[in-house]
Amino acid sequence: MTKEASAHDQRRSQLLRGVLDLCLLALIAERPRYGFEFAQGLAEGGLELVSDGSIYPLLARMERAGLIAAFRAPSPSGGAPRKYYRLTEAGHAELSAGRSDWHAFAGHVGRILDDTDSKGDDT
Repeated sequence: MTKEASAHDQRRSQLLRGVLDLCLLALIAERPRYGFEFAQGLAEGGLELVSDGSIYPLLARMERAGLIAAFRAPSPSGGAPRKYYRLTEAGHAELSAGRSDWHAFAGHVGRILDDTDSKGDDT
């Protein structure tokens, strides 16, 4: 891996760390999900850098905070029951507030990056 690719991955990882909880809440809002489906859903959304080791502790914290609730359901393949997560009322409210915060924040960052880009490099 080149130095540039490593720096790029590190930046993406840092950006994601601040919004991973919102991404998980958004995935659960679509439908109840179990563990493997989170990494799959994030990867399908272009966030393949997220490992299971990042997801499960965050799910546990969100469950303790009352944002999500876990339940067990039979596996479609007939194996052991799977632990699924669904949003609570508090989770829906948190997702709504988080979306608003994200759009405002991303808009501010975008304006700064666009404004400075249009001025050129003064160094």
